[in-house]
Amino acid sequence: MAEHLDELARLAEDHAARAGGPVGEAPSGRSGIRYVHGLEAIGEAIDEMLGGARREILTAQPDGPRPGAVLEDALESVRRLIAGDVAMRTLYQHTARFDEATKSYVRAVAEYGVKVRTLEEFFDRLIIIDASVAFISANDDRTTAVAITEPAVVRFLMGSFERAWDRASPFPFDPVHAAKAADEVMPAIRESISRLLVEGYSDKRIARRIGISERSLQAHIAAMKQELGAHNRLQLGYLLGRNETTYIV
Repeated sequence: MAEHLDELARLAEDHAARAGGPVGEAPSGRSGIRYVHGLEAIGEAIDEMLGGARREILTAQPDGPRPGAVLEDALESVRRLIAGDVAMRTLYQHTARFDEATKSYVRAVAEYGVKVRTLEEFFDRLIIIDASVAFISANDDRTTAVAITEPAVVRFLMGSFERAWDRASPFPFDPVHAAKAADEVMPAIRESISRLLVEGYSDKRIARRIGISERSLQAHIAAMKQELGAHNRLQLGYLLGRNETTYIV
């Protein structure tokens, strides 16, 4: 899913340039692509479109747990939207299951009918409103977004979301303890770490794709080395690659 969104952002930039306007400012009504710069402007653009939602909102929120203040603001928005009979589905990463603020938020929005699932792998931020407009990030630090109204691209993004949704697991309310949540999702997290190590990703990129800190990643790698009897990272990579191993705790 992340690779698809990166490619779409690149194609959107190329299309805007060909359309005759400066990059990031595609002519209105011609390309179905509009760049929004700055976090405040992005938030205002998204809020404006959410305010007109009538049917369904799909969201993918990466990078693990979200700050408590952000979740409180999101809860107020959800209350208003659901009161207008708007359906909502949200994807998080598995690591969000260990965060108390996120668990409280999910319990609250579930009472309004919001459905939440989690995946182990990385995906970029995505918001789709009423199958008619989608927002994706245009750069790594997400300070520029792309608002897409081109129907073919929106359908593509919806298909990507649906495939991710089908692979995802429902966010659990029981068990509520992190240790129990770990039993459910840790094998998938370790499997992703194993695959990315074999593929040669840096620690920074692995941590971002999994939605954890680099320090937490180092703890996972240390545990994996101990389990497999590896003395160093090189030997761990060799053992994983030699056996084409899917690491399971």
